[in-house]
Amino acid sequence: MDKIEQLLTRGVEKIYPSKAELKKVLLSGGKMRIYNGIDPTGKLHLGHTVVLKKLRQFQDLGHEIIVLIGDFTARIGDPTDKLATRKKLAREEIKRNEADYKTHIAKILDLNKANVRFLHNEEWTNKLKPEDMLELASCFTVSQLLERDMFQERLKSGKQIYVHEFIYPIFQAYDSVAMGVDMEIGGNDQTFNMLAGRDLVKKLLNKEKFVLTTKLLTDPTKKKMGKTEGNTINLDDNPEDMFGKIMSWPDTMIISGFELCTDVPMDVLRQKEKDMKFEKLNPRDAKTKLAYEIVKIYHGEEEAGRAQENFMKIFQKKEIPDKIEEIKVKTGDKLADILVQKNIIPSKSEFRRLVKNKAIDVDGRAIEDIDYVIKKVTVVKIGKKKFIRIAV
Repeated sequence: MDKIEQLLTRGVEKIYPSKAELKKVLLSGGKMRIYNGIDPTGKLHLGHTVVLKKLRQFQDLGHEIIVLIGDFTARIGDPTDKLATRKKLAREEIKRNEADYKTHIAKILDLNKANVRFLHNEEWTNKLKPEDMLELASCFTVSQLLERDMFQERLKSGKQIYVHEFIYPIFQAYDSVAMGVDMEIGGNDQTFNMLAGRDLVKKLLNKEKFVLTTKLLTDPTKKKMGKTEGNTINLDDNPEDMFGKIMSWPDTMIISGFELCTDVPMDVLRQKEKDMKFEKLNPRDAKTKLAYEIVKIYHGEEEAGRAQENFMKIFQKKEIPDKIEEIKVKTGDKLADILVQKNIIPSKSEFRRLVKNKAIDVDGRAIEDIDYVIKKVTVVKIGKKKFIRIAV
């Protein structure tokens, strides 16, 4: 009972048709076929793990888990939350993107068990004939598909909606039919697409399909942590970068970070939240624990400890303030160019003077190379008091 209650509450936004109905099925002892779809449009990041961790909870209860790689739908491009048409991806690019997915997902799901498998939606979508497409399309109305918020925004601003974007929910809905699933799990930004699948399952298979939406990992402005916003923490980030990025999160993300991205018990989280509210716990200490717990999942306990030690050595002992200016650049940019272009220093000659006087530190060490290149997340100290965090 405790496991099921946690399953249906922790990190959960909403359950369709209801929590009570799903709980009834779970308590009956029946096993469900549950899936999450991932379009391989880029690297797996921390946002993906919120849903994957929920899948692991169901896997541990013996349910069948499907990780669906959307190699067909990725070529269309999910229009969710996009006010402009997404770039179409070539099949080769999609294959490159998904190459290490299993390696990262294996850190959350137990791939040694028989109740988890990977599928690709090209397997059935490319077999659809024109008459099949007509049959699927007849299950939806134009007004139903136009309900999507981002389409309404595009229409208001005079932007185009292309037909391939318009029918994306139909293709995703068909995935549920093709696999005969009992439930789909996804972030709450996928509610429209997942409910379209629920409607199609009812019409074509004459059965219920549960939909469980998870909370999103968001910044203080409620924007999703993801590729579009440029604030992702990729699962292939090295331990130091991952730790440092989490430590740069605002304090308001600490509790949601624990809830969505770790296995720390909820009663412990509630106590941490209470202690921070009454100033019994320094938010920085709580965030350090959060960063350690997350890095431990994807890089192991030893690397997490090393990353924490490195962060403490560079940041806290140098008395770096909690909030410092952050700028985003491309890997391989020269530090001199960055600082001049961002008006942090007036000229390259001033940069050379500062380097000569050992007045520019990178991650706690003075640099001597005037052509220093940024390769990872870095904290730069200029003079005695100016700190800049450079993210790549």
